[in-house]
Amino acid sequence: MKHLYPKYFPLLLLILSSHGLFAQSTLPLIRATSRQVSINDGGYLDKNTWNLSPKARPDIYTADRARHAKWVTFYTDIDSIRIKLRPGATFDFIILLNGKDSCYTEIASALPGRQWAVGGRVAGEVAERRRVTHDTIPFTLTDNSAICVKSIINDSVTLNLHFDVSSFGFVLLTPTYKKFRPITKVQLGPLSWTNPRVLSAPSTATGMDGRFGWDLFEGKCVEIDYDHHLLIVHSKRPGNLKGYTRSRLDFLRSYPCAKATIVVNKTAYTGDFMFDTGSDRALFLDSNWAVHQHFPGNLRVLSTSVMHDGAGRKYENKIVAVPLLTFDGYALKDIPSWLLGGRNPAGFSVNLFGNDLLKRFNMVLDFQNDRVYLKPNGLMNIPYKGNS
Repeated sequence: MKHLYPKYFPLLLLILSSHGLFAQSTLPLIRATSRQVSINDGGYLDKNTWNLSPKARPDIYTADRARHAKWVTFYTDIDSIRIKLRPGATFDFIILLNGKDSCYTEIASALPGRQWAVGGRVAGEVAERRRVTHDTIPFTLTDNSAICVKSIINDSVTLNLHFDVSSFGFVLLTPTYKKFRPITKVQLGPLSWTNPRVLSAPSTATGMDGRFGWDLFEGKCVEIDYDHHLLIVHSKRPGNLKGYTRSRLDFLRSYPCAKATIVVNKTAYTGDFMFDTGSDRALFLDSNWAVHQHFPGNLRVLSTSVMHDGAGRKYENKIVAVPLLTFDGYALKDIPSWLLGGRNPAGFSVNLFGNDLLKRFNMVLDFQNDRVYLKPNGLMNIPYKGNS
């Protein structure tokens, strides 16, 4: 299966498709003598991260989220196949391992396909999707900037899970996961998931038993109201957004991101910034991005720090003072920023907004139209953690 770090495991959604095609003999076929396969997904190459499984029928690779057609290529040690994957589509093929084992494989879009049929069950599903709902989930904002939700597991156990926009699905700390598995139900306020996929990880936000990610709300709008400590999951974008600014919500490797610009001595440095509400810091600057942007290396150093990612790995970094950051029309000054000294925990080059910065805005994350709406809240002028 596709391998990423525990915090940044791949987006896994239910793909409503039939696998009857695998009974046909006309499926495309490529060959392999090694179980390890590399995948280029829309220009991002993961080397030897997919392991062939002859027993799976099919073994499904869920491609990174995209609203446009893109190329996905599978490379075995001796062969390859390249397909153009459209949103909502799937593509089935066979990898013949060592000339004898047929590995039935499917490449699936992370976005579900549209249902155009009418009548019966499908019509009922369409009607349900059209029903307007506003599900409210109360949370507390911890001293470490975690959006903490009291969650009920298996109808009986209450755990503290935090909402992490840079994560996927449900993840529990390893000891907690082992104690309560199998996990047959997770409830967040009025919302519940039956027999959800739950992964384990060695670490998460301070004081939390686990986390839940943005993809649980694909196709909906998530409002984060820090003033009233509420998560509101809207089936449609809320109509009253007076005072909010709007910008594009991009997705890199299925992670929600937005463009922002750092200004130093009147020179602008623009990049992609991932939304990481699981972090108690303000800003992280990727080392590769800094090199390619010729980002100044003489910013005032506030201190050095050690950061741990969701897999428990340790990173030593410099904390520098960024004089000005502009984001969606807002100007934020004197931000303590972690200049990453090694490999980015996301696994690719991207900057990060931590929740010490994001919590200063009430926001609506529109996963229907890929937009983000921001409005300054009562936390806007409190000191940053690195400056206090």
